[in-house]
Amino acid sequence: MRSKRQMTMAKMMREQAVRDRRARKQEKKEARRQAATPAEGGPDAAVTPEEATPSADGQAPASPPSV
Repeated sequence: MRSKRQMTMAKMMREQAVRDRRARKQEKKEARRQAATPAEGGPDAAVTPEEATPSADGQAPASPPSV
């Protein structure tokens, strides 16, 4: 059986540098994706205080009639 050929330190360092670059690139990509995605409960999902609290008789406030 043949033994595996040893990898040189230079090649190991190059491969490590490539892995590091790819990891940083992926982190940046995920950060951009997070920044582009609106946070949960953002302005579209905002609830006004009137909608959140029931009226004195325990029922939700009546919405204005749609025209």
